[in-house]
Amino acid sequence: MLPREPYKGLTRKLVLAFDVGTTFSGVSYCILDPGEVPVIRGVARYPAQEHVGGDSKIPSIIYYDLQGDVRAVGAEALQEHIIEQAEDEGWVRLEWWKLHLRAKRLASSHIREDDIPPLPHGKSAVQVLADFMRYLFQCAQTYIQESHLSLWRSVENSIEFVLTHPNGWEGAQQQQIRRAVELAGLIPSDQEQSHVHLLTEGEASLHFCVTNVIASDAFSKTPIAVSDYPDEEEDQSDSQGVVVVDAGGGTIDLSAYSMKLSPTSFEEIAPAECCLQGSVFVTRRAHTLLRNKLFGSNYSSPEMIAQMTSIFDKSTKLRFRKPDEPSYIKFGTIRDKDAKYDIRSGQLKLVGRDIADLFEPSIKAIIEAFEQQMRAASTPVNFVFLVGGFAASDWLFAKLQEYFQPLGISFCRPDAHVNKAVADGAVSFYIDHLVSSRVARATYGIECYSPYNSQDPEHSARQHTSFIDASGKPCIPNRFQSILLKGTQVSELREFRKSFYIVLKSLAACTSHSTDIMCYNGALQEPQWLDVERSSFSTLCTIHADLQELAQTLRPQKSFLDRSKYYKIEFDVIILFGHTELKAQISWKDKVRVSLLLIHFLADRERCKGC
Repeated sequence: MLPREPYKGLTRKLVLAFDVGTTFSGVSYCILDPGEVPVIRGVARYPAQEHVGGDSKIPSIIYYDLQGDVRAVGAEALQEHIIEQAEDEGWVRLEWWKLHLRAKRLASSHIREDDIPPLPHGKSAVQVLADFMRYLFQCAQTYIQESHLSLWRSVENSIEFVLTHPNGWEGAQQQQIRRAVELAGLIPSDQEQSHVHLLTEGEASLHFCVTNVIASDAFSKTPIAVSDYPDEEEDQSDSQGVVVVDAGGGTIDLSAYSMKLSPTSFEEIAPAECCLQGSVFVTRRAHTLLRNKLFGSNYSSPEMIAQMTSIFDKSTKLRFRKPDEPSYIKFGTIRDKDAKYDIRSGQLKLVGRDIADLFEPSIKAIIEAFEQQMRAASTPVNFVFLVGGFAASDWLFAKLQEYFQPLGISFCRPDAHVNKAVADGAVSFYIDHLVSSRVARATYGIECYSPYNSQDPEHSARQHTSFIDASGKPCIPNRFQSILLKGTQVSELREFRKSFYIVLKSLAACTSHSTDIMCYNGALQEPQWLDVERSSFSTLCTIHADLQELAQTLRPQKSFLDRSKYYKIEFDVIILFGHTELKAQISWKDKVRVSLLLIHFLADRERCKGC
């Protein structure tokens, strides 16, 4: 286990971490008492849970009635009387609803509209997330009250929430999570969200691996593969590369770090990767396989195919190990038989190779994402850890081991509750804070324009778009000025700053200014124009600066064109990316005032004031 120092805070505090997954969700927590060594625990008791005390997760299922009210959540939604009542009263059953929140830039051509159950009428994905988080909080509160007598009152107003999300989720999705926190009533809507911390599932999983594997005595004795390059050998003895593959229900997240063990510290060495190829997509491919195989039979009804798909998901998928052996779905009684469709004694026989093919896109996506990270990584990788619910698949593990072994990479999956890796790791993140620097996953900057330069071929090609600004100079629009480039390693205290100016015709127009922080996710190393790969640009947030006092100090200047008046405002745009959420500032000289707004507050482009 990772050695921890006693908590140095002055008052008791509760850390609650929510892992809301596509298929399963859970909560972990830690009571921080002054002078006591923190211990991470999991909520292991939920309503209607079969294995009391032995299961740390519940299904991410929620039932709504026709009025849009929540009727059953988690394990309760699997009870027979609930299912029967839902059918009688027309309730809406939601599962895999987290995929409605997915980042649009992630490759998702393999996802069809009917793959994800539609949301109830009048309900948004953010509202569903809020309802589910409210339920998780109630379960956590009940569990802590029952497990720790007289403790809840002392911490109910001192709670730190850590909420995890896939690696590929950025500003817009973080904004949705924070909005859901307010709707769920976890914090008052008028309260600052400083007690809410967002974290990628990849970094949470790293903390779990450090706590449960890397800090163990057995790990310290693991032999390290020696590089073929002598000049790298010395570096490897000091730092080693670690990749964590968090294979979940919806997404598969890969995070790469360099590791030092004395003292334990980590630095991200490549942009985090995120693939929409989790275990649910193996199940969806199985649904298509079954529908095609049984077409024209007495077993081809949508209800029967859905039943077989569910059985495949819960048993056949996890048991599959050998493509040269058949697999079976036991769905009926001894009377169910049809030799033409490989059905005997209530069992459907499937060719092992066909089952292996269902896993192939997910395996391929993991390998491609790993290779992408290796091309960007600054440190050779020695270890790869496989965690998450999908890690329970022996076939997935075997195929990845087959890939990593010839590379001399140690590949393993922790045997200690890998399905609670994210929730436990999220608490560890708050307590231990092991990652000291991160890598920018995209290029960030702002839209601007440039004075026209006839000697620049890029300007000449865009001459038809030119205009005259307030100072009388010809200018070219659609310029993108990068401030932070993709792949840049950023420490927590490092800031990235670029200077800009605007010119305006009237003093009244100078009382405020808004700047969009833009994100580029294309292939160019340093994009310069918005009209190239326009679809690769998106707006993360809008920063609004109140400049009324500054405007009173401005002096008019004369235009080059007609000697008319104009005003010039100089400012800096600052980006800080060392923490788990990106921050942006506008800075200008007026008694060194700074306008600061966090991106997650503004991802929906609301106009907010800050100073």
